[in-house]
Amino acid sequence: IFFSLSLKKKITATSRHYVDRLFDPDPQKVLQGVIDMKNAVIGNNKQKANLIVLGAVPRLLYLLQQSSSGLDLRTECAVVLGSLAMGTENNIKSLVDCHIIPALLQGLLSPELIFIEACLRCLRTVFISPVTPVQLLYTDPTVIPHLMSLLSSSQKTQEYITQIFSHCCKTSDHQTVLFNHSAVQHIAPLLISPSYKVRMQALKCFSVLAYENTQVSMTLVNVLVDGEPLSQVFVRMMQRDQPVEMQLTAAKCLTFMCRAGAIQTEESCIVLKTLPCLVRMCSKDHLLEERVDGAETLAYLIEPDVELQRIASTTDHLVAMLADYFKYPSSVSAITDIKRLDHDLKHAHELRQAAFKLYASLGSNDEDIRKKVLFP
Repeated sequence: IFFSLSLKKKITATSRHYVDRLFDPDPQKVLQGVIDMKNAVIGNNKQKANLIVLGAVPRLLYLLQQSSSGLDLRTECAVVLGSLAMGTENNIKSLVDCHIIPALLQGLLSPELIFIEACLRCLRTVFISPVTPVQLLYTDPTVIPHLMSLLSSSQKTQEYITQIFSHCCKTSDHQTVLFNHSAVQHIAPLLISPSYKVRMQALKCFSVLAYENTQVSMTLVNVLVDGEPLSQVFVRMMQRDQPVEMQLTAAKCLTFMCRAGAIQTEESCIVLKTLPCLVRMCSKDHLLEERVDGAETLAYLIEPDVELQRIASTTDHLVAMLADYFKYPSSVSAITDIKRLDHDLKHAHELRQAAFKLYASLGSNDEDIRKKVLFP
């Protein structure tokens, strides 16, 4: 006990030293202190928590907002705050309570790209946390148009801003705000970016914008990306040689557009591309999370349409594949791999739920399909 107490005191003293250096009258020493703090917190949640408790955040935010701080210092402050945000949910709550979001949004008005990118990276980390109120992005009506204007600045701004949008678009009101600020026109060209991360985040944006939204979906049908209809760009992204995450998200985009009435259920991009892609996601070659997502999206796609239900029931042994959803956790994993067992247990409920949703959609209209589901 004595050893652990003395160690705790030593750690706290070290943390206090980092914070004290932020108040040094010499700007060079402050900069070096922030750099040392950055190196100390990487992968160290205990150190992050200590620094937050000892009041590092308000001082870092103060330095970040002072034009007299100099570009290097302001940028390093944003980097350290981003690192603190990668800690626990309590860390994020503390940062939000210190009004980190308005301070970082203000930082985006800077003319220096390196500082803007550091602020955006930190904002992205804060906003993707489930404990951050997404409404904070919409409080100031000048923020969304300014973010749109920054999209063309660099690949990093594109990646971070689209990720912020996809995580903060939770309601139809959010969809409307983004749509009214020309999100579709600004984000569409990013689907052919040379950066995979940018393409992927742009795709996720379209999936959340189109979900149950007729206005967005109808607009997407008429969008051209480098002369090619957007729906065809999504079709290319579903090809087997693309990463699974991309295939699945592109299939979601087309599913949501179809359910919103922008694409007819009999169109080839749905019958020959989207539906087979989603059935493929249900196979046991994929991760459990992907199988859940695939089955739930497929259930949503075919729910109102008996013809799609018939096609799905005869595609790639789907009904047999769904029976597999009830085999987790498997007895083999229980013996050989505790981590795998834990993972399987966590997802077993989700898998069953997804399978039941898909069974319900498959058998909602046709007696023959119901028999096939009940007696495979």
